[in-house]
Amino acid sequence: MSVDVGDKAPAFSLPTDGGGKIALKDLKGKTVALYFYPKDDTSGCTAEACAFRDALPDFSRVDAAIVGISRDPVASHDKFKKKFDLTFPLASDEDGKVCEAYGTWVEKSMYGRKYLGIERATFLIDGKGVIRNVWRKVKVPGHAKDVLEAAAALG
Repeated sequence: MSVDVGDKAPAFSLPTDGGGKIALKDLKGKTVALYFYPKDDTSGCTAEACAFRDALPDFSRVDAAIVGISRDPVASHDKFKKKFDLTFPLASDEDGKVCEAYGTWVEKSMYGRKYLGIERATFLIDGKGVIRNVWRKVKVPGHAKDVLEAAAALG
């Protein structure tokens, strides 16, 4: 399954770090930068999370929320957030249903070995729950800035 610009964002409700819970419906009225990443505390995922963390004040100015999703368990998210002082929710999609709904659970290849994993992707969702931008196969450098510019344009 996959979603594209103009589609209604698939609903979700997931556990988050700190024993919390987050649901898309709870963010209604806000622009949401929903980003999917492969694994807590790995180099690319850390760089991406820290870039979003550093840009959070700018996202707040344009009334946009940031939510990260991976298949890591909540305990892993707790450690990752504490280690890098991340100040936005990290949701745990351990069964992969949300990743599948957004089309980010894909076949990947490393050193000739094929496996299933999360494709680094970001979805910008408007206050009505409609997807306004999609970035797939994200390259981390400059990505948070690109998402912020798109969020500001929705303003």
